[in-house]
Amino acid sequence: MPKTTVTAALPYANGPVHIGHIAGVYLPADIYVRYLRNCGREVLFICGSDEHGVPITLRARKEGITPQEVVDRYHDIIGKSFKDLGISFDIYSRTSNAVHKETAQSFFADLYQKGAFAEETTEQYFDAEAGQFLADRYIVGTCPVCANENAYGDQCEKCGSTLSPSELKNPKSALSGSAPILKPTKNWFLPLDKLQQSFLNEYISNKIDWKSNVLGQCKSWLNEGLKPRAMTRDLDWGVTLPALPGHTEGELLGKVLYVWFEAPIGYISATRELRPKDWEEWWKGDTRLVHFIGKDNIVFHCIIFPAMLHLRGDGYVLPADVPANEFLNLEGQKISTSRNWAVWLNEYLEEFPGKQDELRYVLCSIAPETKDSEFTWKDYQARVNNELVAILGNFANRVMVLSHKFYGGAAPANTPCSLDALIQGGREEAAALLEELKKATEEYRFRDGLGALMNMARLGNRFLAETEPWKLQKTDPKATETAMSFALEMLSNIAFACEPYLPHTHQKLCEQLNLLPLEYMVRAFWAEGKLLKPLPAGHPIGEAALIFTKIEDEQVTFQKEKLSLKTMENTSPTDVPADVQNAVKPEITYDDFAKLDLKIATITAAEKVEKADKLLKLTLAVGTEDRTVVSGIALHFQPEDIVGKQVLFLANLAPRKMRGIESQGMILMAEDADGKLVFVAPTAPVASGSSVS
Repeated sequence: MPKTTVTAALPYANGPVHIGHIAGVYLPADIYVRYLRNCGREVLFICGSDEHGVPITLRARKEGITPQEVVDRYHDIIGKSFKDLGISFDIYSRTSNAVHKETAQSFFADLYQKGAFAEETTEQYFDAEAGQFLADRYIVGTCPVCANENAYGDQCEKCGSTLSPSELKNPKSALSGSAPILKPTKNWFLPLDKLQQSFLNEYISNKIDWKSNVLGQCKSWLNEGLKPRAMTRDLDWGVTLPALPGHTEGELLGKVLYVWFEAPIGYISATRELRPKDWEEWWKGDTRLVHFIGKDNIVFHCIIFPAMLHLRGDGYVLPADVPANEFLNLEGQKISTSRNWAVWLNEYLEEFPGKQDELRYVLCSIAPETKDSEFTWKDYQARVNNELVAILGNFANRVMVLSHKFYGGAAPANTPCSLDALIQGGREEAAALLEELKKATEEYRFRDGLGALMNMARLGNRFLAETEPWKLQKTDPKATETAMSFALEMLSNIAFACEPYLPHTHQKLCEQLNLLPLEYMVRAFWAEGKLLKPLPAGHPIGEAALIFTKIEDEQVTFQKEKLSLKTMENTSPTDVPADVQNAVKPEITYDDFAKLDLKIATITAAEKVEKADKLLKLTLAVGTEDRTVVSGIALHFQPEDIVGKQVLFLANLAPRKMRGIESQGMILMAEDADGKLVFVAPTAPVASGSSVS
């Protein structure tokens, strides 16, 4: 059996990860890797933060800090979130470390020496006001396909079209807002047009077993005809070019490797970091390479990275499979990090402590495996309450409670009785469900695998309903012993079966059942599909405890209100299309305006909200009254610097809770095109509580 190297797309370290990332990439990858490990296969699970690229420099510029400060912050947040959810990477590395820089530079230098690149001087957009060349994401303009006026130079996020900056109409620099000029610069191009004919057409044509959505996108790219793509950029943040024969240091100054050239190499550098002595065994020879990604990364992992590996040669294996998923939407809208329309993983884990598997379950059950899907908080509540609690949790609790009630917490004997035929039928059904679970997981059909797991719990509940051990105990105690022995047997098998999907639940069940999953037992269960045998008579059972608890209506209401409030407070003009920025809001009457109770307030105290990067808790003096307001301005102001300032305050806004704090109104701010916030205040001090009209 060959080794398997599994990679998960490197998340951009310009913000936390959200549930769309988890459902599309990291949860399915983790399920698959846990399954392989349980089967006794050799597998490495590789990931890390992608710490270069324009989104990071844009955030750094907006926050007035360095790109390194941005990636340091979010690398830690992302890594901790993954660990807390139970994503079991063998290594979570980062592309700003020395090992990655050396690996990426060496890879580029090797391809250069082999003549893989076409060196061309082309005219690129240059911002004369900012004094620098503009990467694709620094250029915005009108999409030639859908007329979206806020399309990027590499992609229109409205219609999904892949673009080049030259295709945009009315291009503008995202740095200064001015129209860029064309200026000659030298870069190194990967000749994808030639590689399509000599390699890529045949490579893709042989991948008939890939997912249809992946293969379809690859063929669409090939049918359109590939074009050369620059593998270097004129930027000051990234992996700098190595020394190249025939080029002076000055010629290479200010040039970095294209992020989509060096980011996939991050998989290799992370492997080198983890296994410095035998890393090549995981990338060359008898090894399967499997990439888990979202659909927006298909071209890079299925076309560009394989082309790079092919050109490198030296025994590197090519991707054997790329089970990419589609997108997860949220409450009827596309997830948008810029508008803060997202459920951030780190916030979920803080606000739903101990409910990691509830999120894993729901996201797996709605995973966008072949088409876009949707997460809503009401559906989350329904799936947790009606499935995890009512089916799996109910079966586990009934078995544990009855075992303690009838047998004092010890497994009863399993002796022949009138229930033997029913139990044998149950074992055969459970064996079929285990085989279905294994097959679905092997084939990346994780929704089906989760369905098979839940059907094992349904089987257990059905058995209890048919045998009614609580009644049988009065008429046939021996049959009750056998019935409860089989119920414990089923629960033990469920405890093993849920490990790849619900690892925290696996741990809880094993602890309650006092079941130490020895390696030989795990391998027999997963690799050979052998169900666990009945627990020995007298085997001690731990105390019963609820595996899952219900999600209450108040929790759902809070999350929906928080989502809307976060979006309102954190959207800035730079995140909004130009036509929306410049539009005048619908006309209102004087009576509408008169409903607003605008006052002048004075900030008397300010402090950061715990575990919330963007929020400050403010105490405002409004006349003789004190008000508490939670405001998303922590990235712009230090608490001690704003005490004593007078602000414009909306006093009759309905209170809302944020991070458990009731916010009693809203302060009003002005924000320019660069995202800089300015307090709206009187030009001369006035009494706190003064009305504004």
